Amino acid sequence: MATANSPLLTLTTDFGRSDFHLPRLKAQLLSAQPDLRIVDISHDIPTYDIVRAAFIFNKVWDHYPQGTIHLLSVYDFYQPRGRFLAACYGGHYFIAPDNGIFSLIFGEVPEQTYVLDDYDKDASLSSIYARAVSHLARRKPFHEIGVPATRYTERLAFQPVIGPTYIRGSVVFIDRFDNVTTNITRELFEQVGEGRGFQLLVKRMPPLDGLSFRYHDVPEGEALCRFDSDGYLEIAVNLGRAAPLLGINVEDTVQIEFFSVS
Repeated sequence: MATANSPLLTLTTDFGRSDFHLPRLKAQLLSAQPDLRIVDISHDIPTYDIVRAAFIFNKVWDHYPQGTIHLLSVYDFYQPRGRFLAACYGGHYFIAPDNGIFSLIFGEVPEQTYVLDDYDKDASLSSIYARAVSHLARRKPFHEIGVPATRYTERLAFQPVIGPTYIRGSVVFIDRFDNVTTNITRELFEQVGEGRGFQLLVKRMPPLDGLSFRYHDVPEGEALCRFDSDGYLEIAVNLGRAAPLLGINVEDTVQIEFFSVS
């Protein structure tokens, strides 16, 4: 039975909730480690979308206490003979397929990364994960979970392009309220902008030329841009749905043009 001192495991998957994959995974995990406390981050990741999974996961993982185990089961069988990794970073433990998701989360794969090995080629996905989670939950030596990773799959996240008077970024996420998140950070905005005025341009919507702090800083139904709590530039509509109203989609280009205010 789980208690307040039981090992904590977060789950992020592209399994959805309409069939047997998620409950079977949880059953295997609990069979291997009955005292696990399982917390769901998201199971609504679009199938195979490791970019979206990494974005959502990065919003929350470091808010959990150190020692938390994080399992990311997204696009698991990206090749006929998939490999699976375990990493230790920032006092947390991570388990995921070797499909590039670690490089999207951390920028580069953590130094303490191991390849899960010594399982039968016909082993089920759930049993592979359950064995690794149980190893960590029982606080066995981390280096015994597998063999050191000497190679791994990398996938580079798209970074904004900058010039003396502009930042060209992209839409990376649209939430359930249809607010639009870009990959432009406050730090980059201030570094390039140097306090100058700006216009934000995306598709055919009228330019935005000021930052809001709250959604209701503009009248109901009007568009705005602001930095969210994680420091990323967001486009929204006060009490409205920005993405469909403004015709914005993931991967659309967002441009900020800076100009001197006379």
